[in-house]
Amino acid sequence: MSFKIIASQCTQCGACEFECPSGAIELRGDRYVIDPERCTECEGVYEAQQCASVCPVPKTCVPA
Repeated sequence: MSFKIIASQCTQCGACEFECPSGAIELRGDRYVIDPERCTECEGVYEAQQCASVCPVPKTCVPA
């Protein structure tokens, strides 16, 4: 499983991109996306998913 970004809620602040330990988040066009093949849900690195933890908009980074 991986996480996804709800594009309609994302403010494009970029906080999640810099916090992702697996480098799964990138800006594509005008929105951030999470590559499901690279997303590890921060398992084994952090107790909580870093994208969701640093996102200023609640429930924008959610399980896919």
